[in-house]
Amino acid sequence: MKTVCPSALRLPLALLAAGLLSACNLAPIYQRPDAPVPATLDGAASAVPDEFAVEPVSASEWRMLPWQQWVEDARLRQLMEAALQNNRDLRVAIANIEKARAQYGVQRADQLPTLNASSQASRTRTADDLRSASAGSSTANQFNVQLGLASYELDFWGRVRNLSESALQQYLQIEENRRSVQLGLITDISNAWITLASDQQRLQLARDTLATREHGYRLVQRMHQLGATNGLVLAQNQTAVETARNDVAAYESQVQRDRNALQLLVGGPVSADMLPQAPAASLTALDLKKADSGQLLNGATPKVTMQTATTAMTQVPARLSSTVLLARPDIAAAEHSLQAQYASIGAARAAFFPTISLTANVGTGSNELSGLFEGGNRAWSFVPQIRLPIFDNGRNQANLDIAQANRDVALAQYEKAIQTAFREVNDALADRATMQRRLDSQTALVASASRVLELSQARFKAGADDFLTVLDAQRSLYAAQQTQITLLQAEQVNRIALYKALGGGIEPVQ
Repeated sequence: MKTVCPSALRLPLALLAAGLLSACNLAPIYQRPDAPVPATLDGAASAVPDEFAVEPVSASEWRMLPWQQWVEDARLRQLMEAALQNNRDLRVAIANIEKARAQYGVQRADQLPTLNASSQASRTRTADDLRSASAGSSTANQFNVQLGLASYELDFWGRVRNLSESALQQYLQIEENRRSVQLGLITDISNAWITLASDQQRLQLARDTLATREHGYRLVQRMHQLGATNGLVLAQNQTAVETARNDVAAYESQVQRDRNALQLLVGGPVSADMLPQAPAASLTALDLKKADSGQLLNGATPKVTMQTATTAMTQVPARLSSTVLLARPDIAAAEHSLQAQYASIGAARAAFFPTISLTANVGTGSNELSGLFEGGNRAWSFVPQIRLPIFDNGRNQANLDIAQANRDVALAQYEKAIQTAFREVNDALADRATMQRRLDSQTALVASASRVLELSQARFKAGADDFLTVLDAQRSLYAAQQTQITLLQAEQVNRIALYKALGGGIEPVQ
């Protein structure tokens, strides 16, 4: 074997260096598209005269609260921490991240040469030569050690680099999807928790209403026995009692369904100290005692327990720049998908150009193991290969057309995501603008309905009206109180919707 001359390695090393240093990139240059929405979330940019206009609050000047600070109720925070550990959808998202990270590692490895080491030993015995009396059998040994460069593509046109960039963007997209799942889980649990709290209030209101109507029914029974009222009034009272009893049963079932929904979201058992505290009865034993003595008709009525805030109010400046929406995980994921398609176009364009690959190895061989690394036993080979596409029946052009079409689809999806986010934020802000007025009006309505019930009860007791007027007043008050609970729930849901629409307080992927 011949000794390797250092000058013999200069050519492959020079070609390798040229391939690494002079590679170009055929992918189109990515520039973030302009957002197809107004400059500010409230649309004030076009409504305010230039002399009075102020600069919108930018994304760098405004930050949302982390969810740990946004959630004010300690029970709800504890529930969310358990969900972030156990929720199966979040586990699937994390597993997809690991898969995408591995795929990116495979693509990135293709950018560097692959070196393989191999060794081989053989022992051969030849048979006797029958034509020669002096020639007997012989045994020969052969030992080889080689270090080889597998077929390595010189990435002159950036094909391998663009495939790696596409894999990176897909990995980052899945990272943002994980953040989106986490934000969705936090807000879904908040909504489910508030729904349970509201249904608990509805259940307690139904129970209080049933208690008052049962005591009223017993009072009317005594009046009927004494001949002070007729059977129609007694039957009307019984109808009211059974209606309230049916509502109690329905809300008991709904409360249990709400707990089951929370348990599914959390992904495990939910202890009682994680659930919203059930409201206490609004009628005391003294109230019920008064009812038995006939004083209930003078005004003791069930009350709606005001639901305390579970999440902080997100303060939104009057002129908040629409660029804050770009931090939303779904929009960030859509942008990574768009960038991946730009890289795919570069890889498709590179397929039109020649592909140069290198295969080389260097090693040593000897008949004796002890002489394997002695001088004169070394060997090497260098095999460059060039492949030029000449006629492929339009395959490369079709692949390029596919990549460009995928880029256009990703662009449309990115713009649609921004428009959807803009609408969601403005819808939440529109609801917030009128929410307090609706709550105040409903509170006044409940007070008025309660007063109407008191007066109708007093007039019935005095014989001025029949009991049908009292029934109507009871139904009106009950409906007004149910609507009040619904509005209190809607106010909390609005806080959650705005927090989610603005992207939440989860840090974006860097």
